[in-house]
Amino acid sequence: MHRSKWTLLILSCMLVLLAGCGTAKNSETTPTADGKAASNGETKELRDVKFVLDWSPNTNHTGLYVAQAKGFYEEEGLKVDILMPGSGGADAMVASGEVPFGISYQESVTQGRTQGVPLVSIAAVIQHNTSGFAAPVDRNIKSPKDFEGKTYGGWGSPVEEAVMSSIMDIEGADVSKVNIINMGEADFFTAVKRDIDFAWIFYAWTGIEAELRGEPLDMLYVKDYSDKLDYYTPVITTNEQQIKDDPELIKSFLRATSKGYQYTIEHPEEAADILLKAVPELDKDLIMASQKWLSPKYQDDAARWGEQKQSVWQNYSDWMYEKKLIEKPLDTDAAYTNDFLPE
Repeated sequence: MHRSKWTLLILSCMLVLLAGCGTAKNSETTPTADGKAASNGETKELRDVKFVLDWSPNTNHTGLYVAQAKGFYEEEGLKVDILMPGSGGADAMVASGEVPFGISYQESVTQGRTQGVPLVSIAAVIQHNTSGFAAPVDRNIKSPKDFEGKTYGGWGSPVEEAVMSSIMDIEGADVSKVNIINMGEADFFTAVKRDIDFAWIFYAWTGIEAELRGEPLDMLYVKDYSDKLDYYTPVITTNEQQIKDDPELIKSFLRATSKGYQYTIEHPEEAADILLKAVPELDKDLIMASQKWLSPKYQDDAARWGEQKQSVWQNYSDWMYEKKLIEKPLDTDAAYTNDFLPE
């Protein structure tokens, strides 16, 4: 993410916090006309809570929609509205207090916090990094060494070349021999037919789509080459002011969200149907196949869904600092917390 974006985000956060609007507690307490729920024979008002996605709805988000549809949020006294990100992005909306919760990535939280942005990661959506470099099998890219002489299509982030360099260095390969171009608005399948050989993808989405299209890929997961690259992506975030002012809301929200993801782990097909009902324009075959692939990976080898390790935050931030992607070391203890997850 470019430094100019983070500069604008810092200024936005400062203005909002100074105006006294950084607390989601005050802005989220007015119930809507239909914001009622029955509890022990009594009717209680639900608290409106906004949650902002990082991108259009997909299987990274299924647990949220399941928690919404199955009434887990209502059980906690919440009426959760899942939003698309505004023009400034999800991180800006959460950091400024416009919304209390959202989806981000460890990379973004790390970059932001080293520049004064008050984002805090409160849960890992997926326990291990499912991203990597992918190429159609006819490009014969079987290892990072094979990147040499090929064309990579990206989005212009310095992180891309840094990751590529890290895994190529292991095999004595030279990243300067890769032709790196910006893919623009083209999707992976269009770009590899047009002018690139490989790109960085999340397998749960683009990789599964390739399977359904009958277009086999060679996939090099970055976590397989370095422990430092097995970071959390995506994560659920809040902001420091929310933690200070209303920790009970965070606990309630995560209790319900955890139930949603646990249900999705145990019932992937039903969970996929719930996502499709909420967002009917999504491709049914892709959602169903993606959900079956991804559901076991939400919790994976962690003791509970959402749990984050200090070593993962330390390893990745150390790597970012070594690669000069951040200007100072990260205070990892302030960047994430497991304190609000249910036991």
